[in-house]
Amino acid sequence: MTGPLALVGGDELKPGNEPHDRLLATAAADGPAFVLATAAARQGPELAVENATAWFEGLGLAVRELPVLRRTDARSNEVAALASTGRFFYLVGGDPGLVVSVLRDTPVWEAIVAAWRRGAAIGGSSAGAMAMGEWTLIRDRWPSHTARRYLDALRVVPRTAVLPHYNSFGHRWIPSARAAAPAEDVVLLGIDERTAAVWDGRLWLATGAGTVTVIGLEGEQRFPPGQSLQGLPDPRGVTAR
Repeated sequence: MTGPLALVGGDELKPGNEPHDRLLATAAADGPAFVLATAAARQGPELAVENATAWFEGLGLAVRELPVLRRTDARSNEVAALASTGRFFYLVGGDPGLVVSVLRDTPVWEAIVAAWRRGAAIGGSSAGAMAMGEWTLIRDRWPSHTARRYLDALRVVPRTAVLPHYNSFGHRWIPSARAAAPAEDVVLLGIDERTAAVWDGRLWLATGAGTVTVIGLEGEQRFPPGQSLQGLPDPRGVTAR
């Protein structure tokens, strides 16, 4: 049985995120807990690690950095061996394309997924959450912030592309995401800030301060906190990249 998986819509490590972050922290128990600042590698990873350390300490969990800022780090057998001991992994926000280019098809990511399948917890916010889908949406052209294109991602959640910050700007990506969809059955998962779509090992739930929106073949469905999510693919049995 897999551990919990939390896809957070951004504005992480702040009040409002307690419901999903406590769930992740509880799943870690007394095992090693890691934060990955991969998405923030070009934007001050030290600060991202510091913020995550302080936030989860307030929830009773001691975390430390799993040093994966470059692809050479993700290919390291030493770092992969460390990751294999983990009971908790949190991928911070930042650059969505960078997360995928560093982690995909590497020993470190394989070790993290294997740990998750043994019951470890994984959380990802904004770019970290986007990387968990079958595709991540990256900027299509400069200087447009709303035109997006699909890039193969880590495929923890099949057929899915995450739209974080949905209540502030993520909803503006919908036209280009629909126009460029690589398959008819793509599921667009809009997640408000300080909100998460949480897989608890059996089903999906909405948690946090806002709303989770699922857009698929059944149309658009909105789910407030506490409701189970419908139309979102089951991650069990999927071969992640």
